[in-house]
Amino acid sequence: MRQDMSIPKVSIRQIKAARALAGWSQEDLASASGVSLPTIKRLEAQDGEVGGRPETGQRLRGALEAAGVVFLEDGGTADGGPGVRLREKT
Repeated sequence: MRQDMSIPKVSIRQIKAARALAGWSQEDLASASGVSLPTIKRLEAQDGEVGGRPETGQRLRGALEAAGVVFLEDGGTADGGPGVRLREKT
């Protein structure tokens, strides 16, 4: 099984919402993920799933998860769609 198949894709809207929940700028996300700022700007100017190389989406998602964001897949929100939330503090 290819590694990129193990991590579900995320949408640009989820990335933007996750970044807002984390209180991060695009620059903060670039620094934390290792994805270039121009790439993040280009991706966030679009809609739909994160395109490009699978590792780009994985790096963005991984950085945001490390900041306490939980990505909700389809069926994870009240309306049944995908979303994001902050991890509960213990």
